Amino acid sequence: MDRRDFIKLTAITGTSATLASCGNPEHQLIRFVPDDDTVPGVAEWKPSICPMCQAGCGVTVRVMEADVDTTRNGQAGVVKMAVAKKLEGNTKDPISGGGLCARGQASIQITYHPDRLTRPMKRTGARGAGAFTAISWDEAVAQLTAQLDGLAAAKDQKSLAYVTRPHRGRGTALAGEFLKAFGAGAPIAVEPFGNQVLRRANAISFGHDQLPTIDLARARFAISFGADFLGTWNSPVAQSGAYATMRQGHPGLRGAFVQVESRMSLTGASADEWVPVKPGTEGVLALGLAHVILANKLRPSDAGRAGAAIDGWASGLADYTPDKVEQTTGVAAKKIERLARTLADVQPAVAFIGGPPLAHTNGLFHALAVNALNQLLGNVGQPGGLYFTPTNLHADLRTLKSHDLANAKVLLIADANPLFGSPKAWNVREALAAIPFIASFGCFIDDTSAHADLILPDHSFLESWVDSAPESGSIEAVVTSAAPVMKPLYQTRATADVLIDIAGKLKAPLALPWKTAEDVAKSAPAAVAAASPQPAIRNPPSAMKYVAPVFDGDAATYPFHFLPYESLQFGDGSAAHLPWLQEMPDPLTSAMWSSWIEINPQTAERLQLAQGDLVDVTSSQGTLRAPVMIFPGIAPDIVAMPVGQGHEAFTRYASGRGVNPIAILAPATDADTGALAWAATRVKVARAGDGDGRLIMFAGEMREHPHEGETR
Repeated sequence: MDRRDFIKLTAITGTSATLASCGNPEHQLIRFVPDDDTVPGVAEWKPSICPMCQAGCGVTVRVMEADVDTTRNGQAGVVKMAVAKKLEGNTKDPISGGGLCARGQASIQITYHPDRLTRPMKRTGARGAGAFTAISWDEAVAQLTAQLDGLAAAKDQKSLAYVTRPHRGRGTALAGEFLKAFGAGAPIAVEPFGNQVLRRANAISFGHDQLPTIDLARARFAISFGADFLGTWNSPVAQSGAYATMRQGHPGLRGAFVQVESRMSLTGASADEWVPVKPGTEGVLALGLAHVILANKLRPSDAGRAGAAIDGWASGLADYTPDKVEQTTGVAAKKIERLARTLADVQPAVAFIGGPPLAHTNGLFHALAVNALNQLLGNVGQPGGLYFTPTNLHADLRTLKSHDLANAKVLLIADANPLFGSPKAWNVREALAAIPFIASFGCFIDDTSAHADLILPDHSFLESWVDSAPESGSIEAVVTSAAPVMKPLYQTRATADVLIDIAGKLKAPLALPWKTAEDVAKSAPAAVAAASPQPAIRNPPSAMKYVAPVFDGDAATYPFHFLPYESLQFGDGSAAHLPWLQEMPDPLTSAMWSSWIEINPQTAERLQLAQGDLVDVTSSQGTLRAPVMIFPGIAPDIVAMPVGQGHEAFTRYASGRGVNPIAILAPATDADTGALAWAATRVKVARAGDGDGRLIMFAGEMREHPHEGETR
């Protein structure tokens, strides 16, 4: 897809503009007076922050003068202005270090997207139909203000709900202050692949309620339990740079890496050794490694509060001998012995966990087990080990649960899509239908905002003040903010400015410490000097013993474990509207523009399935249909599927394309945190038809065939 198709910059000369105004009046083209002076042909590089995930990578934006199609006071015309042309990583940024992932590169398409909302809209048709008409900002602000005044008059402020993505910037802090001053609950984060299990485990083990920073650059040996740290987990750009240093940055010394997982990820494909393991048993393997180290006195036995959280630690983990661990995990006892001795002998060594192991009903156990293994290795806060980035910015967020929207009377949605990111069993669609008033601040009409009564579109990140205080990715604290790199193209407003405006216009005005979105971004707290452990959390779980994971669906009826996974292109699905990412081949399968079901070759042979054949995948919650992808990097009893496609509404590039695996997930949760156990669903697979070209692959036929997947 050519960038010029999305950066609609015209090349109109003075002569052509004159000619355009000489014919019929309805064909006149107005050249507006530019707001700023620009130097033709000279590029500037301006700092900004990538919005595509929580990593908060710093970027530099190439800005140049161009003629831009625009509308002013209802009149179409052209104006000369400075616009963003290209994004790159910021070499001075401690997170990105000059790198930028594919999603970051594609984020420029948010600003120039042909389906981007350009002004406020109000619903004119049935909810979900996507029928809206344009209104003025004064009318839009007045409507939302009246709704909030109504809640206040009825003393029903608790019925206001605010749903957002889990940003760690000052915009979330503003929303929290707004809600607190109004009398509502804290913001609710929509995070299908959330990390609340790991954060809670780190609070129990180390006193840090945050994700860790892995010092791979100085490690000589690393073992990952399910964390796709080179692809989608945590801070991939920072971790990829550190991994490159670990592998090639020390002359004559190449660090070694082992990946433990049930389905081969991009990270697993880069490992020296890939260790398949039975789903929901990863923590048992970690404690098996610890047992070998303790039994052979390879390291000092004290693991502090991290070890105290594990039942049997003090007695040497007698229940986790290599032979017993082999029976539970499927990993050979000899391999367990070898890996354990390598961990103890090759220093510094580090272990970490993320992704599917934490998405089981026993997820907290696995995280605590890996934490205890790290404490045994003595690597916490040490070179080549685990660090916790100093930060003063802790977002007060609740994670969306099945009942959170049930009592809302006014719902505000900011850059979130709970209808797409929630299992059907949570009944989010029904909850939206019952909410009297819904307002969205999104830039696009998506699955959820199609049900809104009012849309107040935000600027793109290139047109806004932005800030970030990442919780991981750097050993040192990182707090950054950046000014807009270009003026807004359309009649949009920063969500922070809208909230501040409404706060002052309520009948009972809210006292907020900011006057503008610029004030909000610049108010980020100063970096702290050190990461001090927090006190032990209240009511921590008693010492944990392994309990087998619980899977939804009887194994006789539903013989396969179902593993949805965050895709490199779309993450949790929030980037599916960007065409550069739609046509980006998956790095392991080369598939693009489509959904697919990954099946082991042995399983496919047994079921008489060929590449591209359509299958129905059925859980206790429903059925979806997609083509088969024969994939050797998956266990025979597992089928996997990337998340991202399957949007009912999300611009011309993602609407009605593929299927959404989140929809058929069971509402199972981690027993200790209540987090969605998205790896705890069983399914059955049945042939639905022979291959019909719906599987689009870079390595094969590259014509675009719309994949009309269906979920029932």
